[in-house]
Amino acid sequence: MQIQDLPYPDPGVPDARSGPRFLWWLGRNQLGGQLKALAWGLLHFLSVSGMPFCVGLAVQAVVDHSGTRLALTGGLLLLCGAGITLGDTMLHRTAVTNWITAAARVQQLLARRTAQLGSALTRRVAAGEVVAVSTGDVERIGWFVEAVSRFSAAALTIVAVCVGLVVYQPALGVVVAVGVPVLALAVLPLLPRATRRADTQREKAGRATELASDTVAGLRVLRGIGGEELFLERYRRASQEVRAAAVRSARMWSLISAIQVLLPGLLMIAVVWRGVQLAHEGRIAVGELVTVYSAVMLLTYPLRHFEEIAMAYSFSRPSARRAAGVLSLRRATEPAGSHEAGVPDGDLYDPRTGLLAPAGRLTAVVCGDPDAAGVLAERLGGHPAESAETHVSVLLGGVPLDQLPLDSARTAVLVQDKDPVLLSGSLRELLDVPASGAVGAREALAAAQCGDVLDALVQGSPGAADPMEARITERGRSLSGGQRQRLALARSLITDPQVLVLDEPTSAVDSHTEARIAEGIRKLRAGRTTVVFTSSPLLLDHADHVVLVHEGEVSAVGLHRDLVRDEPRYRAVVTRETDAEAAAGSAVLAELEELEELEGIEESA
Repeated sequence: MQIQDLPYPDPGVPDARSGPRFLWWLGRNQLGGQLKALAWGLLHFLSVSGMPFCVGLAVQAVVDHSGTRLALTGGLLLLCGAGITLGDTMLHRTAVTNWITAAARVQQLLARRTAQLGSALTRRVAAGEVVAVSTGDVERIGWFVEAVSRFSAAALTIVAVCVGLVVYQPALGVVVAVGVPVLALAVLPLLPRATRRADTQREKAGRATELASDTVAGLRVLRGIGGEELFLERYRRASQEVRAAAVRSARMWSLISAIQVLLPGLLMIAVVWRGVQLAHEGRIAVGELVTVYSAVMLLTYPLRHFEEIAMAYSFSRPSARRAAGVLSLRRATEPAGSHEAGVPDGDLYDPRTGLLAPAGRLTAVVCGDPDAAGVLAERLGGHPAESAETHVSVLLGGVPLDQLPLDSARTAVLVQDKDPVLLSGSLRELLDVPASGAVGAREALAAAQCGDVLDALVQGSPGAADPMEARITERGRSLSGGQRQRLALARSLITDPQVLVLDEPTSAVDSHTEARIAEGIRKLRAGRTTVVFTSSPLLLDHADHVVLVHEGEVSAVGLHRDLVRDEPRYRAVVTRETDAEAAAGSAVLAELEELEELEGIEESA
């Protein structure tokens, strides 16, 4: 896989049982790139390690006054230089490719899992955790995946050099062969503590990111209540905790780096001391001593990769664990794949509550608990919050949504929650969503009463004469809550799904605009199944029928005006009556009924 071939046609099915298993799965899926990096790494490191032997041969040739061997050694030096240049260039190219492709694979997997889970993801994983996984964690995972091949090349090179030194000069080669493994393993006792400190830093950074996200999202409200400084102070404390944790982690890694510099220096001193003794005794030549000394000095270069792989694994292990935790999340029940391709048609029915939305009708649902309404809306869209053991599938035309492939289920039912998200970009890009083509952008915007929203967007984008080219800021923060709601509603109407579920689509809209939106939805969605969760009388009055859900079950069904008159619990939710007002209203109705009965008796007498 090359960078120009991204994205992957299919990123695969990850092994998300644990962080190490996920890293191993990533490495196996990039075996070709790993082998390329290993080959180029061996060329580079062996060429670097060959330089000391060439220098030693050149010194010995000068001592022996051999011009032929000196010329031959010069040719070998040129060959090593070419190997170093080519190997380093291609190793860097291949390593960066491995890094980017591994990160891209993880990002595709996370995007696919996010799309499958929908809004249920943020109910099961903190938003800050999702942000941390999809940004910094992805880079750290890619770093470890690409570092493995360079480390493998460095380790093989060190083994080859030690073996070569033992063969070339046994007296000094044995010292090097014994000392190098000690150098490589000396930092192992420090790695667990360094890993723990790195984990602590990641956790604190994740909490700070989550706090920052919440503070930015609620900045307008915080300013309104005067709590801006309070939350900023909380973030300052959280960021200082991250700083302190990062300093403690950096101290440990600096100690590891110092050891990686100190011990090779001690080994070099030992080799020189022993080499000088052997040279005085006449057991080794000057060129051999220079060769061994230069080899030990250059061994510090591949030895650095032992520190890097330890650091990369320590940093990537918690990142891989978090990524595997997100990727291991599943819907309450996965599609069984038993249903034939295609989208079923018919009524939408929830067996758990008894809610029935007839096909082609506008159904309004009233819930006393807004949270329960949100959960029910998600379940109607095939994204239940409950576990597989307690889950009861919603039926569309008698077919369980869970038995449909995910694409078919998404095509059949679209859910717009009460807090829709607007992505940054032009209005045309915002409304460029998968759609049936039956509803145009102008029609949807008109039905959602977005005239003033278009004017506001044009005013905020001086260079855009066409409202469709006007820019929308990140999450639509330059717009009011009602304007964001109406743009999100227009986006949902454009898709023209078979079943559209709207959760409080006009909660931030004034009553005059709300009445026009209700009429627009009714006209534009004529002949299509629409379910609206609301307690607004203006919307309820336009519904074909209204369903009251009380304590998780359907308790009343009828027209809005009939339910207001005959159903006290419905009236209490819709009119916001208190218990005392509801009791007084019931008493008045009872008295009126008694009077009607008495009048009827008198007339019959």
